[in-house]
Amino acid sequence: MGAGKTTVGRAIARRLDRPFFDSDHEIEARTGARIPVIFEMEGEAGFREREASVISELAGRDNIVLATGGGAVLRPENRAALQNNGVVIYLRANPHDLWLRTRRDKNRPLLQTEDPKARLEALYEVRDPLYRECAHFVIETGRPSVNGLVNMVLMQLEMAGVAKHPAS
Repeated sequence: MGAGKTTVGRAIARRLDRPFFDSDHEIEARTGARIPVIFEMEGEAGFREREASVISELAGRDNIVLATGGGAVLRPENRAALQNNGVVIYLRANPHDLWLRTRRDKNRPLLQTEDPKARLEALYEVRDPLYRECAHFVIETGRPSVNGLVNMVLMQLEMAGVAKHPAS
């Protein structure tokens, strides 16, 4: 959450001339409701059901770039669908940087708590090992620009023989 998956994913798709999908945006488009409303009406469990269905469908498509929601890795079936149908890149950021990036965002239901920074730290403890288990590559986000992250991802994909790095 806040690592830059959508921003970086969209840029990678543009550079590779591939369709881009964001599982959260796809859920919102299909339901006609924003993620916080889905959480409010159906709880996290209901949202995760919708998310698993969308990820299963999108992961089966060829030659796309897919950004998932931060909690997608919580379900084993999501990890398997992603890992078995494409190359998974984990944009890894530490909890403090994630907090700095998300602290004013009211569109993140899991962070609407008394202490969002502590919540991010707790989520990180659970999710980081799952991301590592699922990822083919881990990219430390640190402080590079979006363009810098995109170039790092494209280099990894090119070295893996997955995608040719087009000229910028």
